[in-house]
Amino acid sequence: MVKGFAGSGRLPIIVALDPPIGVDPVKWCFRIIDDTLDIVSGYKIGLPLILDLDRKRDLEKIVGKMKGVWLRIADLKLADIGDIMVSIIRRLHGFGFNAFIVHGFIGYNGALDRVSDYVDSIDAKLITVVSMSHSGSSEIIDHVLDRLLEVALRAGSWGIVAPATRPEIIRGIRSRVGDRVKILSPGIGVQGARPSTAIKAGADYEIIGRLVTRSEDPRKTLLEIRDLYR
Repeated sequence: MVKGFAGSGRLPIIVALDPPIGVDPVKWCFRIIDDTLDIVSGYKIGLPLILDLDRKRDLEKIVGKMKGVWLRIADLKLADIGDIMVSIIRRLHGFGFNAFIVHGFIGYNGALDRVSDYVDSIDAKLITVVSMSHSGSSEIIDHVLDRLLEVALRAGSWGIVAPATRPEIIRGIRSRVGDRVKILSPGIGVQGARPSTAIKAGADYEIIGRLVTRSEDPRKTLLEIRDLYR
């Protein structure tokens, strides 16, 4: 049985809430959260959902509905100077997010150093991207993976993002960082990786979106995935 599952009773899954075009995003999110809140480890919200909302209050309602779950991740993949990223994270934290994804390629000085200090001050979690799940990641980002890991560790990242679509990268990262950071892995389902692939390679959490959220019965789909972790 995978780590973290037996003790907590929750799956090591973070559900990515990216609604399809044309639905009521609040109702869509509420339905999925109501159906899965007690069995997943967290949720991730990105720019598509935020842009679909008519009012800031709606974002607060959605994140508020996640209370009780371990991770409420704002995934804007921030990549800017430190002051700008801090100003964005400050606003997002006000909606109830407790973890924030940033890119590692922006470097430490004047960027991740300031983000790290601020995230620590609000008792939140910094998650740094060091590789991505699409094939284009191997063109540039993956060539400097070691440097990106150094930056992520220097910034005191709670977690790093590494792809389920290339489990060899996860194994390499885990062998290098040990248990110092959590590994969160996207790419499950539509992008081709099978559920449990990343966990078995050494990840702590799998990020799953459309495989679950576009299912007719998200809870049933998650429970079917659970059997792969045993």
